[in-house]
Amino acid sequence: MIGFASSKELPMNPPQGLGFATAYQSKNLDHLGLVAGVCQELELAKIIDEQIPSYAPDKVVSHGQATVAMILNGLGFINKALYMVPKFFEDKPVDRLLGQGIASDHLNDDALGRTLDALYTYGVTPLFSRISQHAAGMLGLSSKAAHLDSTSFHVDGQYNHEHRPQDEEQVIHITKGYSRDHRSDLNQVCLNLICESQAAIPVFMQAASGNASDKIDFRNIIEQHVLQLRNHLGVEYIVADSSLYTEKTLEMLGAHTPFITRVPETLKEAKDAIIKVNPDEMLSIDDAYSYQVVLSNYAGVRQRWLIMRSEQASRREHRTLIKKISRDTENEYKQFQKLKSGEFACAEDALKACWKLQATFTYGQMLDLTAYAVKKYANRGKPSAKTAVKQTVYRIEGTLVCSISNIREVEKTLGLFILATNDLDDMRLSAQEVLALYKGQSKSERGFKFLKSPYFLAASFFVKKPERIEALLMIMTLCLLVYAALEYRIRQQLRKEERTVPNQVGKPVQNPTARWIFECFVGIHVLNMPHAQHLVLNLQERHWSILQLLGHRYIQLYS
Repeated sequence: MIGFASSKELPMNPPQGLGFATAYQSKNLDHLGLVAGVCQELELAKIIDEQIPSYAPDKVVSHGQATVAMILNGLGFINKALYMVPKFFEDKPVDRLLGQGIASDHLNDDALGRTLDALYTYGVTPLFSRISQHAAGMLGLSSKAAHLDSTSFHVDGQYNHEHRPQDEEQVIHITKGYSRDHRSDLNQVCLNLICESQAAIPVFMQAASGNASDKIDFRNIIEQHVLQLRNHLGVEYIVADSSLYTEKTLEMLGAHTPFITRVPETLKEAKDAIIKVNPDEMLSIDDAYSYQVVLSNYAGVRQRWLIMRSEQASRREHRTLIKKISRDTENEYKQFQKLKSGEFACAEDALKACWKLQATFTYGQMLDLTAYAVKKYANRGKPSAKTAVKQTVYRIEGTLVCSISNIREVEKTLGLFILATNDLDDMRLSAQEVLALYKGQSKSERGFKFLKSPYFLAASFFVKKPERIEALLMIMTLCLLVYAALEYRIRQQLRKEERTVPNQVGKPVQNPTARWIFECFVGIHVLNMPHAQHLVLNLQERHWSILQLLGHRYIQLYS
């Protein structure tokens, strides 16, 4: 029986020999065992160490282990600079996560910096491709479509790229460009990403300079890597946003590389096609979408244009249109009043000015227009019959009304957008499937949202070498790969075993997010005791159900 001493009986110092400071230690395992399990299952460290061996005998941590450490740090959902990684691992069971003999102080900025340099020297794009292909094979993925997209990350610090040679193609240039973060005042770096459609796992990554053009990069990526995607993932269709739809890219794709993309609404051919749409002739896909097919030969490539109408977008744009009509009609009325107060040399000039202004109006319609003469006299005051006329000018008289027919024409285009594909066989690729594959583009967009989360590794970078920033982009993308792989594995096993897990509101689901699973594992600790096995604390039934889904490797990490 354990007794408790009163405050008077408590010793001033701990008893000698118990070693209170070092004998009993509690380490936070939380969800990091799941992350380490995925890294082991996908053999990330093994692949990296095979390609980039560490030759120095005094190095405790290999490049593969250092990479996994940075992934653990990235998915720890704390925003820390690289030099804070040892601090992150101080209260973590490092040997359990990374291997025997590794301690938190081994994961210092020198070790991680050397690994980033080694990753860059090898080539982050080919190395990531090797890892992602292996991961796709381990997970049994086969995707009909690959989704190509890009984003930018702003970078803190001075990089002085104006002093670097611009022909140094191997090194990305940290410079200003179009900012998706709306931080045009900061330098940035871009990331091109391809995600497969089955598990939303990134299968290709490429760092790009801050002022890179999506239109050029997309064309080069497809030209160089589409064969690889076909061979390893069975990809049939390249899916991308309107940056893919340029004459040069379409000419390169031709009829040999099937694509699905959105047609830019700025194209004259697109505007004409939308204007000619007859809503009564559109075919229904479901309650949310309808479409009409138009054949196009833009850029000399035969293709189907599917003019789609989204009911949800139509309602949203209609609310915006009402506000726009109110604003624009008021502005058009002011312009018309200004025109009426103007003076013209002749009636013909006055009417020409009306027609010119009318061409700029969207909703206003001028009616009963007349040009009348106004005499100006030499003397002030009321003129008499004998007062000399100094000048005769002409002014406009008429009314401005809001044209209902013009509004109806604008309303016809609400919610419309055009999807293009060079697969002309609607039996092989139906309109419904074109829409579904294009909507899968949100998978790569969700990946970018994940990478830019304030809980993630970094929203902006503090690493001072462009080469290391490029390598760090690979680490971030590996974090996304591990996250998506874990989510896919859990969902796949839940469906296979016809089981569910409770979501945030306690509802049983088969598609939990990995983020929610991570939250569920918060509070699991490892207790280290002298001359005894380590104890994993706070494991509950809900944790074991997830671990049993994932298999023996994960159970070991939590045992």
